[in-house]
Amino acid sequence: MDINWYPGHMTAARRKMQEDIKLCDIVIELLDSRIPFSSSNPDIKTLANNKKRLIILNKADMADPQITESWIKYFKEQGIKAIPIDARVRKQTLMITNAVREVAADKIERDRRRGIAARPVKAMIVGIPNVGKSTFINSYVGKTAAKTGNKPGVTKGNQWIRISKDINLLDTPGILWPKFDSPEIGLRIATIGSINDDILEMRDIAAFIIDFMQTNYCNVLADRYMIKDGVKRDEILYAIADNKKCIKKGGEPDIDKAARLLVDDMRSGNLGRVTLEKPENI
Repeated sequence: MDINWYPGHMTAARRKMQEDIKLCDIVIELLDSRIPFSSSNPDIKTLANNKKRLIILNKADMADPQITESWIKYFKEQGIKAIPIDARVRKQTLMITNAVREVAADKIERDRRRGIAARPVKAMIVGIPNVGKSTFINSYVGKTAAKTGNKPGVTKGNQWIRISKDINLLDTPGILWPKFDSPEIGLRIATIGSINDDILEMRDIAAFIIDFMQTNYCNVLADRYMIKDGVKRDEILYAIADNKKCIKKGGEPDIDKAARLLVDDMRSGNLGRVTLEKPENI
């Protein structure tokens, strides 16, 4: 399944980001801890190639903690600081303040040498759709400063948000890039809900989840949906439909409903702490 979703507004958003990044001292990139590589927009690396970067691994509470540690090490080896958080927990988001100061230390020192005091660090915050950027900002600020939603495309334009006397954030819309390098990247992004579901085949996403879980977290599906031993992979959706009473009129299993249920369980964390990619496999 070849997935690409790049609405027209993303072209304009990228152009605006390219203009505004010149005003910023650092770039904060929000990634989904379950897919840190696939949720990183390669366009951001190009736009921010002369800026210091801070990576926030959001939804860390839903990701495999051991693999998250591997990703933190991976980014550190590239000279990039990465912090895992659950953006809904304000105590965790407040840790970002010291991280911003650390990443912007050179800028702060230059200001000090020039006799410039209390000039705030300007940080552009970026991320693909539905990685929790608005939730993070609202939690960080302590009030509703950005619209939130569980679907892509909620943030429509750039806006400056004052975090404190020494940090200003420039919020930007979530954007993808025109063509994914591989079908697997598209499937991972679709799995976490960063692509409009209206263009997707839920059965294809469900099949990807089944294949991945059976290979990497082999007992999870069996335990959650009480799937008996010996059930083949292409029969698992039927087993889920039976367990969750996904039945059409006439008594036939509703495979589309079962697929949607499985995808929703993955997105909400009901399948446990799952990470869909490792640094050594990218």
